[in-house]
Amino acid sequence: MATSEGLSVREAKRLQTRERLFGAAVAEFKRAGMAEADVGAIVASAGVAHGTFFFHFPTKEHVLLEMEHREEERIAGQFGRFVAKDHDLADAYREAVRLVIAIERRFGAVLFKDLLALHFSPTRPQSEGAEDHALIVLVARELDLAKERDEVAADVIPINSAVFFLLGLYALLTTTANWELRDDMIADYVKRSLQAVRA
Repeated sequence: MATSEGLSVREAKRLQTRERLFGAAVAEFKRAGMAEADVGAIVASAGVAHGTFFFHFPTKEHVLLEMEHREEERIAGQFGRFVAKDHDLADAYREAVRLVIAIERRFGAVLFKDLLALHFSPTRPQSEGAEDHALIVLVARELDLAKERDEVAADVIPINSAVFFLLGLYALLTTTANWELRDDMIADYVKRSLQAVRA
């Protein structure tokens, strides 16, 4: 028997179970952090057997990878809509900052740091390049367009500058979470990042 979207009932149930586990895992990770998260609490909240978690997510890190992928897709969509309107490179940089900070606020400092720690971990379950991260690609595109308008130095390599900008932002956010002047520091970081690429 097939559902209205073309999925079998079995496949639809599998996806529902995965979503329940994902939601329960995110809640547990917010509460305790990934390292201290209790898989028993996750499966109890999702209403499934213990082994079901590992069927869907071989490790807790795989939950974070799924979360990272979903968040990147979501903010890439938002960033794409933003840059479809009239803007300049400074506006694009500030929007990228706003979107990343919104992830931190939504998930909390502990889970946000876990996400970034996994992102930069040498034991990350899968390997990727900068081109596999939608926000990096979109910021690089903005740099490329600014370069075509002669607003960015001719020797700037857009993908590299996008990586430098976002890596620096992630580092600032994870190391200055409780600093009183963090907002001013981030604003200055954006200003200096723009100055570094200007023609």
